[in-house]
Parts: sequence; C-alpha cells; structure tokens
Amino acid sequence: MGTGELDREAHVPAGTSAGTSSAGTSAGTPAGQPARETGGAAAGAPGRPHGGTEAHAPEHAHTATDPQTPAGTHTPADTRRHTQDATDASPGTADRTGGRTAAPPRTLAEALRGRGDRGLAALLRARPDLLNPVPNDLTQLATRAGTRASVVRALERLDRFAQQTAQALAVAAEPTSYGTLLALLSGYDGGDGHDGDSKGREGGGGPTANPAVESAVESAVEAALPRALGLLREQALVWGDDDRLRLVRTARELLAPSPQHPSPTGLGPTVAEATSGMSPGRLQEILAAAGLPTTHDPVSAVESLTALFTDRERMAALLDTAPAEALAVLDRLVWGPPYGTVAPPGGSAGGSSGVADPTPVQWLRDRGLLLPSSPRTVVLPREVALHLRGGRVHREPEPVAPEIRAAAEHRPQIVDSTAAGQAHTALATVEELLKGWQTGGPAVLRAGGLSVRDLRRTAAALDVSEQIAAFWLELAYAAGLLASDGEADERFAPTPAYDEWLDLPAASRWTVLTTAWLTATRTPGLVGDQDAKGRTVAALGPDLDRGAAPEVRHRVLALLAELPRGAAADPVSVLARLRWERPGRTPASAPGTPEPTDLRSRIATWTLTEAELLGLTGRGALSSAARTLLSDPAVPETAIPETAVPERAGGGPAPQPVPSGQAGLAARAALAAGVIAPLLPEPLDHVLLQADLTAVAPGPLERPLAEALGVLADVESKGGATVYRFTPASVRRALDGGQAAADLHAFLAKHSRTPVPQPLSYLIDDVARKHGHLRVGAASAYVRCDDDALLDEILADRRSQGLGMRRLAPSVVAAQADPATLLEGLRAMGYAPAAESAEGDVLITRADSRRTPHRTPPVPVADGPPVPDDTLLAAAVKAIRAGDQAATAVRKPAAHTGAGELPRTSTAETLATVQAAALTGSAIWIGYVNAAGTASQRVIAPVRVEGGFVTAYDHTADEVRTYPLHRITGAAELADDPA
Repeated sequence: MGTGELDREAHVPAGTSAGTSSAGTSAGTPAGQPARETGGAAAGAPGRPHGGTEAHAPEHAHTATDPQTPAGTHTPADTRRHTQDATDASPGTADRTGGRTAAPPRTLAEALRGRGDRGLAALLRARPDLLNPVPNDLTQLATRAGTRASVVRALERLDRFAQQTAQALAVAAEPTSYGTLLALLSGYDGGDGHDGDSKGREGGGGPTANPAVESAVESAVEAALPRALGLLREQALVWGDDDRLRLVRTARELLAPSPQHPSPTGLGPTVAEATSGMSPGRLQEILAAAGLPTTHDPVSAVESLTALFTDRERMAALLDTAPAEALAVLDRLVWGPPYGTVAPPGGSAGGSSGVADPTPVQWLRDRGLLLPSSPRTVVLPREVALHLRGGRVHREPEPVAPEIRAAAEHRPQIVDSTAAGQAHTALATVEELLKGWQTGGPAVLRAGGLSVRDLRRTAAALDVSEQIAAFWLELAYAAGLLASDGEADERFAPTPAYDEWLDLPAASRWTVLTTAWLTATRTPGLVGDQDAKGRTVAALGPDLDRGAAPEVRHRVLALLAELPRGAAADPVSVLARLRWERPGRTPASAPGTPEPTDLRSRIATWTLTEAELLGLTGRGALSSAARTLLSDPAVPETAIPETAVPERAGGGPAPQPVPSGQAGLAARAALAAGVIAPLLPEPLDHVLLQADLTAVAPGPLERPLAEALGVLADVESKGGATVYRFTPASVRRALDGGQAAADLHAFLAKHSRTPVPQPLSYLIDDVARKHGHLRVGAASAYVRCDDDALLDEILADRRSQGLGMRRLAPSVVAAQADPATLLEGLRAMGYAPAAESAEGDVLITRADSRRTPHRTPPVPVADGPPVPDDTLLAAAVKAIRAGDQAATAVRKPAAHTGAGELPRTSTAETLATVQAAALTGSAIWIGYVNAAGTASQRVIAPVRVEGGFVTAYDHTADEVRTYPLHRITGAAELADDPA
C-alpha cells in the first residue's frame, strides 16, 4: 500500500485509549472524544458559564442558517445581562412576565434577538458586509450572516487559534460541549493513553513527548479557548450554550474534511461516512476480525465499530495486537493526509507513496482501521486518527500569539537621529526626482504606467536600484505630487501640489509623505512581477492597488511599537506574528525560504524596508516621531447606550479601524512634525568654494540658494555634503537666464565662506565675454554678428552643413533650421550664441517648469466594506430593532390574511380598526403600499385620523408619519402591546 506522505515522520501515540464518535454517537459527545465534561475542563474552565441542558429544536428552512447565543457570553453575569437585554425577543425566547428562565435559542435569528445593542453593534463592526444594505430585521441579518461569501470573509479574518477552534467544531458532532471542544484542542487529560508499550504509541499524540511541554500547551489552550470561542460567537459563527455549541452550517461545510477540500487538521471522514457504500457482508467481516459480535443490520454494525474506535481501552488493546509494520503505516497517515494508495500485488505503488508488501495494510483493512475510499485508495477513519493523536485535532495548537523578539538594542537618541537623517534623504530624493521631471517627464505607456527603460533611467539618475526607484515614484504619486498631464502625447510631470509642498517646512513635507504612504493601497513591491495575463507590472501602472496594504503597514508599525524604545524587531518574528493574526489561505513559507509567498507577508517585508527609507525607523527600531504618528488620539464617548464602545468577547480589545479618520491622522501628523523638526538639519545660507572649480555645500541649502546654485553649477556628488562643479556650459546656462557676469561674481562672494577662487572668476568672465557675441533670430532663423571673420569661420566649419546656412550680408547669415535647433548646433560647435527677439533684444531663457493640471491623489482601494462608525452602528441597530419588532409582533389574525401575507381588510374595517386604536392609544399591525408600489408591514400607534389620512407613530421607522388610508391594505390588532 502507498500512503500519502509516507516519507514524513508522524508521532503516533503509544497505546492511547481515547475514542471518537461518529454520527451514531450521542448528541452530547462529539466525534473523537469521550464524555469527560462531567468533572474535567468542562466544569472548571475559567471565564466560562455552565450552559443549560435544554434540548435544541432543529433548524427550520425559513429561518437563518444557524442560531447563536449572545456574543461574548463567558460569564454567568454576561449571560444574565444578555437575557435581560432581549426584551424584544419572540415569544418562547424569554418570558415577558419574568417568571421563567429564557429558553435556549433555536435559530440564529432567535440568538441575535437575545443580544443587547452592544452585541449587535460588535457583530456589525466585525462583519461590515452585513450592513450593505441595512437588514430589515434580525431574521434577514441572520440569513445574510450565513451566506457563503460573508462566512468566508469572516473566517479569513480570524486569528490562527480562532480558526483552529472553528476547525475543531467542524470535525466534532453537532451539538458539542465546551469540555469536548477543549479536549479536541488540547488532547486527553494528562496526555496518558493506555500503559504505553514499546511500539511507539504515545498517548499525548503531539509532536513532542515532553510531558512538561504537553502540560504547558494544555494550560495555554484552556486559557485561550474562552477568548477564541467568544470571538466566534461575537461574529455569529458559533451559537449555543456551552453544553450545546453549534458551528453555523456554512462554516461547517467549508471547514469539514472532504476528499475535494482537505481540512488543515489532516483528518479524514468518520466511520459512518467512509462505510456509507460498503456492503453489509463486508461490514460483518470487519466486525468479526475486530472481535466484535455480528449485528443484524449495517446501521448497528457501524455503531458497533464506531463504539470500538471511541473506546480508549478497547482501542488500545486492539492496537497492542497490531504488527509493527501496520503501526508504521498508521504513523504515516495519522497527521494527514489521511489517504493512501494501495500497491498492486507483487508490485509497488511507485515513489514514496506506496509499499510492495500489502500484508500490514490488509491487517488494518480487515479490522476497519483503514477503510477503502476507491479501488486503489484507503483512508484512515477520523475516530482512529483522533485516538492515535491522543484526542487532539491539530498537531500543534497555537493558542498564544508568537512573541515579537528584539534583534538589537540601540539608544533611543541614536535611533531618532538615524531616522531623521533618513527622513532628510527621503525629502531630497523626492525633490531631486521631481526636479528632473519638471521640464517634461517620460511618456506614459498605452496601458498606463512607466516603461522598463524609463524606470532604469530614473534608478540610474537617483543612484538606487529599480525597486527603490519604483518606491519613490509611487510615493510621490500617492502624495499627489506626480501625475500624468493628460495631453495627447501623455507624459508624467509634477503637479501644482508639488510647488505647494516645496514651500512647506521640512518636517511638514515629511509628514505629507509618511501619511500618504500609510494610507495608500499602492504596493511598489509588485513592480516587475507578472500579472494574471503574464504581463510585467509597471511602476505608476493601474495594477498596483492592494486593499490590504494600509492595514498591514499599520499593523507592522504597531508591532514595532510594542517593543521598548530603541529595540529593533526581528523580522522573522514580525512575519510569524502577522501569520498568526491573519493566517489566510496561502501556506506559510518553509524555513529557509528567501521570501514569503503570501501577499500579506510580502507587504510586511516591504513595509520594514520602506519604513527605513522614509525615516519612520532608524536601525530597525521605531522612531519617536513614528510612535507619535501611530498613537491613537482620545475618542470621546457618545451618548448612545451600549453601542458607543464596542467590546470584543472574551475580554480582548476591540479591533481598531485602519487607518483612523483623516482628522485624527492630520492631528497626529502635526504632532509628529513637531517631534522630528528639531532633529532635521537646518538649511544653510553658504557654500565653500574651492580652487578646482567646485563648491561644497556642507548641508542642505536654503531653497533660493539651492535653486540659483543648481543653475550656475552641476551636481557632481551627493551624500552628507553636496559637491557642485562649475563648467562653461553651466555658467552659460546662468547667463542665458538673464544674469550678468557682475551678478554672478556678487552672488558667489555673498554666499561663499571662502574667497572666490581666481580660476572661477576667470571662467565666468571668459564665458560672459563670448556670450551673446552671436545673435540668433527667426527668419526661419538667422545669425547676426559684428565680426565678419567669425561668420566666415562658422560657414567654413563642416559641422554647420546640416544647418543649411548661407550668407545674406557681411554680418548676417540665414539658416534653414529653426532658432532652437540653430542655437543647439552652434553651442555644440563650441560657440556661445544668444537668442534675440524680433526687436533685436536678447531673450532670457529659463528652464520651463512643466506642471500637470490640478490632480487629486489616487483614492485608496478599500479591502472590503469600510468599518462603520459609532453613529452608523447606532442608527443601524435602531433600524434593525424596529423592523424586527414589526416582523415579530404577536397580532390577532386579520380577515383574508394568509401566512406571511399583508393584512387584507375592507376599507370600512380598516377605518374602524384605525379609529379604535386612535381612541384607545394602542398599536396595530397594518399592510402598506407606498407610491413606488413596494409593499411592507408596519406596527403603528395611530394618533389622529382625519381627511383620509392617518397620523401615527411608526414603530418600524421610530418616527411620526402620515399614511393615506387608501394605501393601507388592511389592519389588525396586536395580541400584546409592543410598548
């Protein structure tokens, strides 16, 4: 026989004697667990109430998918509070007279009616997709909470242990008890199977045989289970008292093991499921081989076999008689996958998935320890696997979040100084990038974005890698400083917001970049990857938005903030923590893998790098300015009872929206600017001129000085100090800008801390002497010069042939080229011509700063529905309560009214019922059709009836409204006043 993953070691409990149950077991004992809740963890688990013992009625097709108890009920006080809050529950859910104990809910809608406003608000906050649109009543809310898309979204946002808890409930019988659930997650008490023999049966069933470790795991599971179960209850994924827990049907279908969708638990089908198509004769043969008495029908045979596998002592005795080779086969299947391939007689199944000798497999098949799933495949029944595991569903339960470890410790002052230096570099890099594009950036690709060639040029200009260059481009784009101009020949260029950004103080410019990065959904790390169609993802392209990016960035920085000031986090521990908090569907990378494969882990890795580039971290530790930017401002409490402050079940903190409101973010950004401002270098008003025609700026320069020096000289190198070099071309550029030689001498003398070197003075004078000697105008183009010999020299030069020049007069030469081309051609030949106007005046030429039309920054792409605020939650809860009151109000039967239909009465009967209600002040039930033809049922308290209209207080809308009598289809009295 060949088994799945035969080459992987599996730790099989030695002589364990735990059992599992199947569909044939009692409702109180889920599959794979003995009844131990009478005196074990079920009775003594901290923070958990003792559940009721009343039986639950089956779910009905017309109600929600599953019922659920109030969110977060882990103490008797909480249970009583939720019961008292459920004043609007349907009859049978609670006794309005106060004489009886509330009956357990039978449907999810009934369970939601038992919640208070705070519980409903917590559900809607955790699952905001349920609010679009606002449900009419609690029955509709329950139905929507059980839909596949909503349940999948909720399961994907659970932490790892909450998911493991849901997976354990999915493999347990329904309903199950808290004690049985605890046993499924932690294993049997003490981890002792039977007496343990030499064949490797270890009762604990875990990956380690250390009793101290096993005990610590069990204690951690027992302590963490109330929180995980409370979270599942809060999100309407689990309902029921602690003695009868139920997982919603859709979640069970998604998480239960099946051949098409293997479970993360590695478990297979139950005995009842695996033997569903087996012949009665074969079942009797299995019973005889296992030493069980034969039965008269297949149902009792399956029950007998299941009882054997769930009896720890009898199962241990059976395994004691197993050959060593058979136990080795079980070892390979016990932790999954549970399916194996049977080798043909005398042959091999091939590779590591088969064995040539089928004798051990046959021994297991004869006794039902392996059951056939196809002619060549066998499966390990769930009850057998749970016994071999010591009752544990997961090989490694993870009840506690991984700790964030510190990789290094630094003085906080060093961290802040390093971060401030990097923040200054970030500002200079963005400014240099956009300054290079302000005369006209690269063209926009037809599909959008920047070409690979232009990205390489940008990276070379910034002296960084292409990935880092893509980050700076996307950062400028997210901040609204860069966009396409929208012209026919579309190109990238700075926006008008860039000029406003330049006028801000350095600290404020830094906060503009950091806040844009925190909230942006653009992910530059994806640049260079392949999309679904095999195309390369381009920088500034349309395929870089990922809705999870802001949340992951915020969470990574929040994890760094948990460490002491100056401590740099270990990136591996950060990724492990994120994987625990949101496991997702992609498996974690194997140890030694250079890069994670799932998107959230990749974004987290990029976040650590990008935060260092921006100056949010220094030497891997979070800076003081970043801590200020992340700190949440105080949120004032609202006057709305219960719904204002959401509370997560089990005592855990409520999830915070990421990012918070724009007003709060702007306030924190202003505080962060004040923190980092003293650490940024002050702009200087001087340079150091040197004799080798260079100028050294020992720090950042004041903006007017930097702009003027950028025209007069070229940047030669950057770093802690910037080196500028003066050349004839750079001096001519300054003269073309309207400066005279005397102006340049005065400028250098004013801003240099050293005397102006003589070579620099000679260079300026020489270039100025030649500048403007030749004049170029538009004829098409002409050259005018007082020196006839100079014109003769130009005409004789072969390099001027392409300009199409001919002499018109001794001092004038015409050209076929346009003035701009003629100017460039003469300058390439070594001359210093000047352009002149039609009046003969010298034209001053400056580099035009090209700007796009006004552009708004890109709007982040939301990762699902936005988290509702307290005002919206309070209004939604109020509307749902009112609608549910109208839908569940007990009313007297109206004439001509069928089940689920609007009341139908004659006009006279309707008028009489309404007038009587107005006189007595009672509420009535009406059917109403609005002007759009939409029919609805409402509970109203009529106040006045006149002129063909009814003025009444509408309990559904919670306001006074006026209804035309001719639109009321009928009216009926309520059996009980809803007030």
